[in-house]
Amino acid sequence: MIRPSYKEINQKIKQAEKAISEHRISLINPISIATDALELGFCVEGIDSILIKLLEEITPRDYLGQSPPQRSYEDKITGCELYPFRWMSRHLGCRVYLKFTLKESHFWLVSLHEDRT
Repeated sequence: MIRPSYKEINQKIKQAEKAISEHRISLINPISIATDALELGFCVEGIDSILIKLLEEITPRDYLGQSPPQRSYEDKITGCELYPFRWMSRHLGCRVYLKFTLKESHFWLVSLHEDRT
């Protein structure tokens, strides 16, 4: 069985939206995320609402990750599956790269920046 399936990716997006809407969000590298946020035209203080809008835009077809998903080596999220996405964002007006994981129903933002490929 190939995973993640379309259904599984869709479920991860929905779980991410729920965690963010309940303010269960952490940033792996806050300084890097803040710098990238400024380049995208917003302040990291408003990242919750931006993330909700971005997650509403993506679909499982935008999944860029491996099959099965790559696991994190970051201390706080070691072993958690990573979900990267790349798409043309209507909200930000550019091609965006977003990578996150979920750990114990908590959203962890790994990367959010303009696509660099």
